[in-house]
Amino acid sequence: MRVLHVISEMGAGGAETLVAGMVARGEEYGWTSAVASNGGFRADTLADDGVRTFPVPLALRSRTGALRSAWAVRRAIAEFRPDAVLSHNVGASLVSRLALIPGRRPPLVTVFHGVADHDFPTAARIVRRTSDRVVAVSAATADQLAEAGLSDLTVIRNAVFAQRPVFGRARVRAALGVADDTPVALCLARLEPQKRHDVLLDAWARLEGAPVLWLAGDGSLREELEALGAPLGGRVRFLGVRKDVPDLLAAADVMVLTSDWEGLPLAVLEAMAAGRPVVATDVGGVRDVLSGGAGLVVPPGDPAAVAKALGLLLDDRAAREHVAAEGLRTVQREYDAHTVMKAYDELLRTTIEGGR
Repeated sequence: MRVLHVISEMGAGGAETLVAGMVARGEEYGWTSAVASNGGFRADTLADDGVRTFPVPLALRSRTGALRSAWAVRRAIAEFRPDAVLSHNVGASLVSRLALIPGRRPPLVTVFHGVADHDFPTAARIVRRTSDRVVAVSAATADQLAEAGLSDLTVIRNAVFAQRPVFGRARVRAALGVADDTPVALCLARLEPQKRHDVLLDAWARLEGAPVLWLAGDGSLREELEALGAPLGGRVRFLGVRKDVPDLLAAADVMVLTSDWEGLPLAVLEAMAAGRPVVATDVGGVRDVLSGGAGLVVPPGDPAAVAKALGLLLDDRAAREHVAAEGLRTVQREYDAHTVMKAYDELLRTTIEGGR
């Protein structure tokens, strides 16, 4: 089965992590995979590993940009000749549909990773018109799509494609100038409005002592957030885009995410798989993941609640270890990569046969 993934870019985000994992594991299920995107370090890594990658400037802010993107996807489809196109999120779905020639064409399956709450009606309308099948990455996301009028859905929860750290805790901390006994929280998130780093920085300022916050990611708000975090001095470190997430998780004590909205964030699952407790806002599928004791759920936009939860875990090693152990069990039991790959494999093959 030849599968073409279409995604806006292949950087450090959760959807990109899922695509890279699916491509890497696809051979076990008889897949030959390719990726069409605007590039990024994950695309470079895949290309180095022999995976076909196609450049697609996914610019949707104008009609001309959307048509240019569609032509690039059409060229990728003509050259790769996929049996199925797997588009990730709404923009990629729209461009992929424009690229597909009517008549005999591969089916288009859209993986819906999430949008802001107020965008669900528009998103549901678009993917209903563009897609042969729609996958929601969490039950909560599926419920929101159903409320917006899209009822024919398949839920395949995200999974962890685990990677082992290369250097480990001591070496990473030494490289970043942090002592071994310093409490460290790590946030894996693009510096964009959705992720609400302003709430996290407000919460961090409320904590006593001298814990360190690592912000791994980049984005349009970096300059603004650096100014916001400047009064905290060395207690906040902006690390930029990182390719060594497993090492950062090994070196941190807690992972924190303060988003206003999510589908099912891969950063949360990655932290749990690495044995790190999580503090995250109650959005999307987060509560489903953490409700069994695998982390602490806090209301979105509430820095006081974030500070309280972080303080509890950073100050109490026993609490951290208890929560981390439950998180590891939850990931191994419910978010296994094989289970997810098998579900996608069955869905794609069934959709292809139905089309034929």
